[in-house]
Amino acid sequence: MAPKSKNLYFMITETPASHGSIRAGQICYINEDRYSQPKRLKRDTLPVILIGSTLDRDLPFEVLEPLTQQQAEFLLALDTHKERLEEFTQSKNLGQAEVLVKGSEVRVEYNGEWLKGVVRYIGRLREPIIDPIGGVFFGVELQGEDKGRGRNDGTYQFKTYFTCQKNCGIFAPFNRINPVHTKPSGFSHATQSGLPESAEKFSVGDRVVYFIGSERRHGMVVELDEEKSMVLISTERDENGRDGGETIVSLKYVFKEDDLNKDETEKMDTSESPEIVKSLGGNADISMNSMVEVDLGKGPAYGTVRWIGHLPGKPELMAGLELEEDCGVNDGTFKNHRFFTCPPKRGLFVKITSCRPDARFLGDKASNGHFDHDGLGGSAMQDSVPPVRSEDVLKVLTGRMKGIQGHCNSCYMDSALFSLFSCSSVLDSLLFKGTKQNEESIQRTLRRDIVCPLRSEGFVANHSVMKLRQQLQDRGHSPSYTTDEKDPEEFLTLIMQDILSLEPPLKLQTFGGKVESSYFYQIFVDYNTSLVLPTVQQLLEHSFYNSGLRLAEVPSCLILTMPRSGKKFKMFSKIIPSLELDITALLSNGPQQCVLCGQLANVECTECFGDPVFSNTGFKLFCDTCSAQVHLHPCRQSHKPTALGLPEGFFHRRGSDGPAHVPREKLELFAVLCIETSHYVSFIKHGPKAADWIFFDSMADRMGDQDGYNVPQVKECPEVVRYLTMPLTELAAQVPREMEGVAKRLFCDGYMYMYQSPSMALYR
Repeated sequence: MAPKSKNLYFMITETPASHGSIRAGQICYINEDRYSQPKRLKRDTLPVILIGSTLDRDLPFEVLEPLTQQQAEFLLALDTHKERLEEFTQSKNLGQAEVLVKGSEVRVEYNGEWLKGVVRYIGRLREPIIDPIGGVFFGVELQGEDKGRGRNDGTYQFKTYFTCQKNCGIFAPFNRINPVHTKPSGFSHATQSGLPESAEKFSVGDRVVYFIGSERRHGMVVELDEEKSMVLISTERDENGRDGGETIVSLKYVFKEDDLNKDETEKMDTSESPEIVKSLGGNADISMNSMVEVDLGKGPAYGTVRWIGHLPGKPELMAGLELEEDCGVNDGTFKNHRFFTCPPKRGLFVKITSCRPDARFLGDKASNGHFDHDGLGGSAMQDSVPPVRSEDVLKVLTGRMKGIQGHCNSCYMDSALFSLFSCSSVLDSLLFKGTKQNEESIQRTLRRDIVCPLRSEGFVANHSVMKLRQQLQDRGHSPSYTTDEKDPEEFLTLIMQDILSLEPPLKLQTFGGKVESSYFYQIFVDYNTSLVLPTVQQLLEHSFYNSGLRLAEVPSCLILTMPRSGKKFKMFSKIIPSLELDITALLSNGPQQCVLCGQLANVECTECFGDPVFSNTGFKLFCDTCSAQVHLHPCRQSHKPTALGLPEGFFHRRGSDGPAHVPREKLELFAVLCIETSHYVSFIKHGPKAADWIFFDSMADRMGDQDGYNVPQVKECPEVVRYLTMPLTELAAQVPREMEGVAKRLFCDGYMYMYQSPSMALYR
C-alpha cells in the first residue's frame, strides 16, 4: 500500500447543478492545507481535484461525503461511478474490506460463484500516472475444494504479486470479497462501529468464539495485533474440518466464550447463509431470490427475496423483499442501515414466516404446496435438453401458462427466445461454446434457466428472463434492459456477437468479390417495386438483386427482417411465408439450371431479372443456347450476360433425355416473429406437415390488475394452412381483421423470418 498522502478524499454523492459534466460516484481530493482556507472564509464550496484530472473544481459541500484514503483506493478498483456510489452508500462491503489483512480467510466471487480462499496480496495492480492514489485490489489464493478454479498463479500482466499454484489465484475488488468471519447480530458488547469495547479485554491464552458464515467456532488467542485490530487464533478445527490450525481474524468478530450465551449465538445474520433458514424457523421453500407473495392491507403483494437475516431489535427471522409495485416503504434500508438495494417504495421487511411462494408460478407443478427454488423444475439444472419434437409439441408446449411468461416489456425477448430454441437446435452452439469468463454466467442462465426448462417443462417463469435481463444490464450493455422494450435483432446481436462471440452464420459476397459476415439480413426492395403480394423468396431475390449480393456459402441459419420503417409503416400489407427458401441461385459459386430448358446454366443476365416477360421469381440464368435465343429480341440485344463459374471438380455430362441434375440448396422455415402495436408474438413451424404450426404470445392474458401477472399461451393455429394454400387473388382480397384466428398476425405482421439448413441441426 502506498504511504498516506496529505490529502483529504471525498465521494461526490450527486451531480452539482453548476457542473453537468461531473457525475455522482466520482472521487475527488484536496490538500489538507488548502482545505482549511475555505472553512475559515466560511465559503460553501470546496476547490477539489477530480481523480483523473489536474484541474480544480469548486463543488458545494452538500454533494461531498468524506472518505478515508483506504476507502477511496478500494472504490477506485471498481469500474463505474454508479457502482462506486452504490458501494459507498451501502457501506457494508467497505467496512468488511477495511479489516482484511494478508492471511484473512475470505470467499471471492468468480464467474457467479463464491469460492473459498485466503488473502495473499492487498494493493495496486497498476500505478497511477497523475493521481495521488490508485485502485487497490485483493489477491486471493483459492483453498480446499476450490483449488484450480481460479484464473492465474498470482501473476497479473506479467508481474507476480504473490505465488500460488496454477489457476489458484484471483484478483478482485473489495465488493467481490466477503470475509468468512462474521459476528452474531445483536451482540450487546459491540460498539457502534462493531469493534469490541476494549482490545485489552483479550489476552494470550484466552478461550474465544469466532464465526465463519453462520457457524460458531472455538479457539485460543495466540497473538494480538492491536494496531491492526487483528488476532491470531489457534483453532480447534481448520477450514476443512481437521483438528488444529491457525487463522487471523478481525477483533470485531472475536468474543470471549463467557460473553456469549446460547441465545445470542443463535441470532445470526443469515443473509449469506440461506441454507439455514429452515433451521431458524423459516420456510424451506423460500431462499435468496425466491419469488414470494405477502398479504398487505390492500391485498397480496408480490416480490423477490433480496435479503434474509435478523434486524436490530427484532428477534424473528426477517426477509427483505423487492416488490414488483410501488407499495413498499423503503429502498432496502432499515433505520438508516442498508441491507439491500432497490428502487424507492419497492422495499419491505417482513417476517419470513409471513411469506409464501408466489402462487402465480405454482400451477400444476405444485406438490404439497411446495415448489423448486427460483420457480424452476429440477430439469432446469440440466445442461442439455434437445428441442421439443414435433410429435411432442402438443403435449409439452401447448396450453395456458406455457411458453415464456412475459413481464415488464419483455415480449421482444420472450418471442425471440421461444422462436430460436423451442423446436430448433440450429443455434444451440450458443449454449455450449466456450466464451469469455465474465460472460459464462449469462450463457449458463440462458441454457439452464430458460432453454432447458422451456424444452423439458414447456414453461419458463418471468423471473428467469428477468435474471438474464438483469445480467445484461449489470454487464453495462444497457442501463434499461430490465424495464424498456428493445428490438429483437438488438437483443440477438448482443447475445450472439457481443457476449457469446458466435461466428456469424451469414457470409455475403458482393459482385466485387468482397465477403462480409452478418447475423441477420435486412430485406431492401425498391419502393416502386412491381411486387404486390410477395413471398419471402421473392423479397430475398429482389433484395439481393438490388444490392448486388450473393451468398458465399450455405448458411446454417438465415434470419431475415422485412422492409419497414419503425413499427408503423409496412411496405407490404401482406407477405406470404415461403416454407422453403431455394437459395441455389443466390450462391456465388455453384452449379445452376437454365430457367428455360433446365440444362446446366452458363450465363446470368441481371438485366433480364426485371423483364416483365419473365416471372417475378428467380434470377435469370441461361444455358448458352437459350441465352442466344432470349437475346435475339431487339429489347434485349443490349444486355450483357456474365459467365457463371462452376465449383472446382464439378463434372457434368449433358444427357439427351432430360434436364441437367443440379443439386438444389434449400433452407426450411422454422419460425416467424411478428409485431403489431409494439407487441411481439411468434409462429413456429415445428414439423413437416402442413398443419404443424403453433402460435406463442407471452402476454396472451392477464390475471388481476396492478397486482396481477401475465399468462403466456401456446396454441395450435390450423387456420394458417387454409391461407397458405389459398389462390393469390383470393388471399390478396382478404380483409385482415376478418381473417380467421391468428392468421392475420402471420401474413400481415411478419417482421423476422427464421430459416435453417436441415443438415446443420445439432440433434438429429
